[in-house]
Amino acid sequence: MRPISFCRHFFYTLIALLALPIAAGCSNPGKGSDAPDTSQYTTIFGDNVFVFEDTMDLDGIRTTLDALHKQQMYNEFGSERYALLFKPGTYEIDVTVDYYMQALGLGMYPDEVTINGAVQSTTTTNSNNIPNKVTTMFWRGAENFKVVPRDGNMIYWAVSQAAPYRRMHVAGDINFDKGSWASGGVLANSLVEGRAGLTSGQQWMTRNSTIGFWEGGNWNRVFVGVEGAPDDTWPDKPTTVIDKTPIIREKPFLMYTESGEYAVFVPALQRETSGPSWRNRDEQGELIPITSFHIAFPEKDNATSINQALANGRHILFTPGIYKLDKTLTITKPNTVVLGLGLPTLIPQNGEIALVTDDIPGIKLAGFMVDAGAGLSPTLIEIGTAGSDADYPDNPISLHDIYCRVGGAGVGQAETTLTINSNYVIGDHFWLWRADHGIGTDWGEGQNKHGLVVNGDHVTIYGLFNEHFQGYQTFWKGEYGSTYFYQSEIPYHPPSNEAWNDSGKAGYASYKVADSVQHHQAYGLGIYSFFSGEQTVSNNVRLENAMETPDNSGIEITHISTFAGLNGGINHSINGMGPATEPGELKLYDGFKGKQ
Repeated sequence: MRPISFCRHFFYTLIALLALPIAAGCSNPGKGSDAPDTSQYTTIFGDNVFVFEDTMDLDGIRTTLDALHKQQMYNEFGSERYALLFKPGTYEIDVTVDYYMQALGLGMYPDEVTINGAVQSTTTTNSNNIPNKVTTMFWRGAENFKVVPRDGNMIYWAVSQAAPYRRMHVAGDINFDKGSWASGGVLANSLVEGRAGLTSGQQWMTRNSTIGFWEGGNWNRVFVGVEGAPDDTWPDKPTTVIDKTPIIREKPFLMYTESGEYAVFVPALQRETSGPSWRNRDEQGELIPITSFHIAFPEKDNATSINQALANGRHILFTPGIYKLDKTLTITKPNTVVLGLGLPTLIPQNGEIALVTDDIPGIKLAGFMVDAGAGLSPTLIEIGTAGSDADYPDNPISLHDIYCRVGGAGVGQAETTLTINSNYVIGDHFWLWRADHGIGTDWGEGQNKHGLVVNGDHVTIYGLFNEHFQGYQTFWKGEYGSTYFYQSEIPYHPPSNEAWNDSGKAGYASYKVADSVQHHQAYGLGIYSFFSGEQTVSNNVRLENAMETPDNSGIEITHISTFAGLNGGINHSINGMGPATEPGELKLYDGFKGKQ
């Protein structure tokens, strides 16, 4: 993602460490003698969820948002989490979203909460005489607003991974970087009336949206079910266009009903769609009252209380914060919804798995993070138990905005972060990250083999970001799997190809489809190497294949983009085919079809 990994591994770590005393001294902008009073904004969701109404004093809202912005703008590995909820109405305001913040309109449709101004992410960093970088602007999100730019100004949602702009209506133009390094990102289920695009960003995925037109982007751009998408001119431009989204369930979201109650809306399953699901104001789905949820709080809930609520048939709404789990959370009831507000973070203790589901229909998991704990977990999330074989194609399990992290905020270990055993699972935006900066990033600090292992059949994933693990980043063993957009950096610091090799081949392919698989398809894949560190560089570490698949007739891979940083390189795009990618080079390869 970063042409010079030193900048991410050192400079941004320094920035984050310098910011920690600020965050530690202001864990809630409503605390402290000089902080604004936020008590008027708190509701049943606790102190870290601020609920705003357009009848409130706008200057007071602005003061609170400004205090949050200053606190969170560089708080990359802090423990603070916030959700900013706006009831239906019209607001003359700018909403700036930073680390571990979610801004959410509470209408049934985006146009019910109008922001005359901006819903934006604008914080940047500078290093090596390169200004306005957003390559570490992670872990944030905005959902369900209409944004009317003031005086026709450009909206900037300048981000990298784990920062979706979802269910949005922008009555103008939007840019996803600030004219410098960027490594985003996802626009989903949205309407942009004007221009959408990048100035210099490396990659981007847009799904089920309508845009006026698209402009820019460097290494990999994927459009699935997008009206107004650019032409697919590969390899002249690294663009992949799929006209219809084969199957999707949009992310569940919290709303405030006309009767004055909170509820969660779960959109219905859709097939062969394009454009946003809400544009005709007739979206189908299920409205679940908030009284059907156990509202979890990090200061009072634990694995026992949450499991008891699940066993009693309650849905779970995690409020912002850190949840240390001494037991696995187990979902045993069909159609259970687990929804996070403000990026709540689960941390399994003593090598436990954070969350496991039975092989049952209709589970929806959305909007939370899982950090690996110090003990080695076999996986952080497990969807269906090993050997799952039930089929629920008309009511599948779906996962939305799920982020797993090993290291960075603390030393962690996980053999795999996300394991999918069930069939027909839908993945709607993942970032699975073994940290390349922060705490616990050395090659010998823990066992971290895979980001994703898929054992189930008919699994479909949109927006798979998966990076830096020590084996295959993605290991796909199930049949009839599909991936739409893939972004992956292989690890920075393998000590040598003697230590890091797959049966004698240099390194481990980022995306590996098991030899037994007969049917698999993937579209728009970007795989990058940024080898660094004295030992890695002196040993000239390389990667043999960016991808590996069997040569079977049902295998179809479309559009592979590879880039190499300052050292080493990638020998082939896939299966010993495709051009070598040397330092500083971007190579585009059409793909691979198995023997016919």
